[in-house]
Amino acid sequence: MWIAKDWKDYEVIDTSNGEKLERWGEYILVRPDPQVIWQTPKTHKGWKKKNGHYHRSKAGGGEWEFFNLPEEWSIGYKDLTFHLKPFSFKHTGLFPEQAVNWDWFSGQIKNAGRPLKVLNLFAYTGGATLAAAAAGASVTHVDAAKGMVGWAKENAIASGLADKPIRWLVDDCVKFVEREIRRGNKYDGIIMDPPSYGRGPKGEIWKIEDSIFPFIELCTQILSEDAVFFLVNSYTTGLQPAVLNYMLSTALVPKFGGHVEAEEIGLPVSQNGLVLPCGASGRWVHS
Repeated sequence: MWIAKDWKDYEVIDTSNGEKLERWGEYILVRPDPQVIWQTPKTHKGWKKKNGHYHRSKAGGGEWEFFNLPEEWSIGYKDLTFHLKPFSFKHTGLFPEQAVNWDWFSGQIKNAGRPLKVLNLFAYTGGATLAAAAAGASVTHVDAAKGMVGWAKENAIASGLADKPIRWLVDDCVKFVEREIRRGNKYDGIIMDPPSYGRGPKGEIWKIEDSIFPFIELCTQILSEDAVFFLVNSYTTGLQPAVLNYMLSTALVPKFGGHVEAEEIGLPVSQNGLVLPCGASGRWVHS
């Protein structure tokens, strides 16, 4: 498993009975997590002294309950700064487990020995975009949600990266890649974190089981001949590491060589020393 263990401003403190107890900077949140199917005693004081609790509804969705939590606050990871705010469906605007991927591709960018063009698809609030830009890449950031792109821009400013070569685009990711193919544009690295289900700005339907492999194949058409890396992340239960490995190995290795690895990604739980699984990632590298 690839574990995001270098956080100082974030930690999973404990997990029990479908929920995780987390520290985001100086604030404690309790949020639901479908992976937490075990029940252990909730002995840590944070379970009772929380600042925010997302209660999931049996009918679907849910709602936040707040206890002295600001509308917005910030945390840092190494040289990056992220604005946080609790919003719909339990999220805060950041997936801390992705830091293990940020560190990985940042190393790929720094070790390439040349300037790289990186494409970040389904780019959300820009964690991967900021990490790639901070490592020295020129980044194209694409997300269908205008609000998420605006949030990512705020994170870039907060991280001192406003002057870095980042293109911010509100667009349907599939349509954007199709246009890039027609334009003849190429990228040295591609990052994607596709949702299980989604709609583009014009109602385009995305269902990951049907769409992900054709989309990976499509993206190989905009990889440069000497491309450095390709990263796919998934939170969809059916897309285990072996499935990500198979798709990347099938779509990329015959064309570009290189090799593929895939693993679960996770976060350490400070209360017991165990690791909470948080989805899966597949990585292709040229060498």
